[in-house]
Amino acid sequence: MKKFEKGLMMFVFGIIVVAWGAFALAADSGADVSADEAIKRLMDGNERYTESKMTACLQTTKETRKILSKGQKPYAIILSCSDSRVPPEIVFDKTFGEIFVIRVAGNVPDPIVLGSIEYAAEHFGSPLIMVLGHQRCGAVTASVDAHGKPEGNIGAIIKAITPSVKKARQEAKGKSKEELVEKAVDYNIHLAAENILKQSPMIRHMVAKGKIKIVKAKYDLDDGKVTLH
Repeated sequence: MKKFEKGLMMFVFGIIVVAWGAFALAADSGADVSADEAIKRLMDGNERYTESKMTACLQTTKETRKILSKGQKPYAIILSCSDSRVPPEIVFDKTFGEIFVIRVAGNVPDPIVLGSIEYAAEHFGSPLIMVLGHQRCGAVTASVDAHGKPEGNIGAIIKAITPSVKKARQEAKGKSKEELVEKAVDYNIHLAAENILKQSPMIRHMVAKGKIKIVKAKYDLDDGKVTLH
C-alpha cells in the first residue's frame, strides 16, 4: 500500500511540475527576457540536444497549448535554412511559444522574410534575432555550382547568395570545393544579418535603441552543436 501511495504521489508531483512548467513558459514574454538571456536559453537547449537530454517534449502538452491559445510572446526570432536536418525547435530543445521561426533555403532575408521578422519584433517584443546557417548548406552549394548563372525561381535564392560565394572564391583560391562552400556559408550568415539591418529601417531603429539584438550562428551537421559567429 505504501508503495502504491508513493507511486501516486510521484505521479501527481510530475503532473504539477509539467503544469507549472507550461504556465511558466506561457507567462514568459519576449519583453521580459533580455537578449543575453535569450541566447543563453538557446545555447543551453542546444547543449541538452547534443547530450540527448532533451526536456521540451515534457512541456509540449495540451495544457501548454491551451494557455498559449490566448497569445504568444516568443523570446527569440530565428531565421534559419529550410534544410530538413536543421529544425530549430529540436536543435534548441524548445516547445510551443518559445521561438518564432522563419525558414527559407539559404536563410535569405527577402521582403517577406523581413516582414515576418518585423512582425515578431514589433508585436511580440522578442529581444533577439538569430540568423542560423549550417554546415554543407545545399543552397550555398547550389550557388557555388551555378557560377553566378541562376535559372528559374531557385535562381532568386542563388542570386541572393552569390555575393557571399564571390567573396569566398577570392579567399579560397587553391582550396577544395568543400572548403569553399563552408567559407561561403559563413559569409552568407553574416550577409543575411547585415541585410536585415540594411533593408529594415524598423529593425535598424530597434537595434540602435537597444530593444533587439542580432546574432549570427552556425549549426554543425556532424555533432549537432551551434556556435555563435
